[in-house]
This record gives sequence, C-alpha cells and structure tokens, in this order.
Amino acid sequence: MFNFGDVLDLPLIWAGLIALSVFIYILLDGFDLGCGILFPFAGSDKNRSRMMNSIAPFWDGNETWLVLGGGGLFASFPVAYGIIMSGLYLPVIFMLFGLIMRGVAFEFRFKATKHRYVWDLFFSIGSFAAAFFQGVMLGSLVQGLEASNRLYTGGPFDWLTPFSVVCGIALIIGYALLGSTWLIIKTEDKLQVWARKVSGWILSALVLAMVVVTIFMYFSDIDALEGWFGFPGLLYLAPMPIIVLLLFYFMRKDLRTDREYRPFLLTVALFLMGYIGVCFAIFPYIVPYQMTIYEAAAADTSLSFLLIGAGIMLPIILSYTAFAYYTFKGKTDHEHMY
Repeated sequence: MFNFGDVLDLPLIWAGLIALSVFIYILLDGFDLGCGILFPFAGSDKNRSRMMNSIAPFWDGNETWLVLGGGGLFASFPVAYGIIMSGLYLPVIFMLFGLIMRGVAFEFRFKATKHRYVWDLFFSIGSFAAAFFQGVMLGSLVQGLEASNRLYTGGPFDWLTPFSVVCGIALIIGYALLGSTWLIIKTEDKLQVWARKVSGWILSALVLAMVVVTIFMYFSDIDALEGWFGFPGLLYLAPMPIIVLLLFYFMRKDLRTDREYRPFLLTVALFLMGYIGVCFAIFPYIVPYQMTIYEAAAADTSLSFLLIGAGIMLPIILSYTAFAYYTFKGKTDHEHMY
C-alpha cells in the first residue's frame, strides 16, 4: 500500500484534523448546550419550547464531531489517548452523564405534560454539567498532565484545580453566549428581544471571565505562557488582542441593531481566537508538555490507511451537516417539531 508518510507530515495532518473536529464540535454543540444553560431563565414554557425546537434538528448530529475527534485521537495517537483518558477519566464520565441527561430530556419533554418541569430541570442540569466538565478538561490539558514512560502517573483528582474550575465556569459563559446569539437568529418578537439583552450581559461576563482565566494562568505558572510569549508564537499572536477588542466592539454595537446573523458569527470568531491561542500554547504537544505529536503518533502505515477513510468520510459528514442546517433554516415556534 502507498505510504503517504513518504510525502506528507502525517502526525501534523492528523493533529490538524483532530483540532478541526474538536473546534467544530465546540461551535456546534456549544450553541445547543448554551440554549440549555439559558433554559431556566426563558420566562415561560412556550419560550422554552421555542428554544428546544431551535436546536432539536441539530443537537444529536452536532455530537458526531465529538466522536470523530475522540475516535481520531484513539486511532492516530493511541498512547496520547491512553494518557489523556486516564488522567481525565472522571470529568469525561461526568460530561457524558450530562449529555445523556440532555438526550433523555429531549425525548421525554416533548411527550410530557404534567411533569414537564422535571425534564426541563434534567435538560438544564445536563447542559451545565457537560459545558462545565468540558471546560475543566480544557483547563487540565492546558495546565498539563503528569506522565512517565508513556503512562499517566498523576492522581485521579489532579484534574480538579482552581484553574480548571475557572476554565469550566468560563466555558459555561462562552457557550451561553453562543446559545443566546443562536436564539437571535432562530427566534423573533419577545424571545429575540430577550436574547439580545441577555447576549449583552453575557458578553460583559465573558470579558471578565477571560481576564480571570489569564490572571490564573499567570499565577499558576503554566507552561502554556511560554508558547504565547516566546518566539515565534509572540509574533503570530501579537495582533490577537486588537482583533478580540474589535470583535467585542462590533458585537456590542450589533446587539443594539436588528442584525441577526452577525452577533453569532462574531461569537464564533471570538471562540476561534481563543482556540488559536490554546493551540499555539500547547503545540507541538499532544499530551501537553510531556509528549509531542511525533512521539505519540501511530505508525505511518496506520496513519496513511486512516487518512484514506477520513478523506472519504469528512466530506460526507460536512455535506449532511450543511444539508441539515439548510433544510431547517428559518424561525421556530413553540409547536412540537420533534
């Protein structure tokens, strides 16, 4: 079989594909988790039904990207997968419990009448839990995992630190902003007005959260700062604070107008800036500060074979995702759609 490793940097390509899958998951599942986070504050049962209907056609398909990212990590960087999953086993389980609670709530809420509030509670708790533990896992990875001889050597609760908790709270706020700006697109009248107002509050909270996370990083002596303030990272990242300030400015301005799509797109751009910063901080490590993508990669023959499958499946997944969003475009109401 032809070995793509003879002409391509396969570990780098697979690291890029996994990073892309995770980012798409963060965006797509982020807005529906954000709707769940905002769910208790919607004000009425009809508003909550509108919120759920706005994400009902998409939520389960969005999680395809989580499976793709996790499966890609397992197949292309098996050693890194073992270390990361060993270190983050508990928060991964808690996140999955949250996603399961959401899935159950989706199915039962549309049929429930007398006890609908129970499934509303499940949906909200599951959304908060999934978002929080995703942030905790991100914070733990940025902070670094203990590993030796290709094995995880840390404790079962090393992931639970002040920095990881702050990251969990920050991601809840970020997902809530994705959810509120998504509702601006998908709803109208009073619920849309409420979503605009909430988006302004959450945007201010996100600014504060970003400042707090940065302060925690500085005082926690995290190695990621070397990726930001060393060369060549500093040269590439120097324009980012200005870009972020501009994004905040335009978003604050748009929330006072009738624009519907741009607040969501600006939120996506904010997430992209943060994601680029994280990638720069930990590259070229796949297990931060312990193992690089080249040390953890599977054999070139395996990566070549997997790349063929990815080349076939990725366009299919992107196509049906785009088709689903196109088919279910437009505003939603409170009537059952699911």
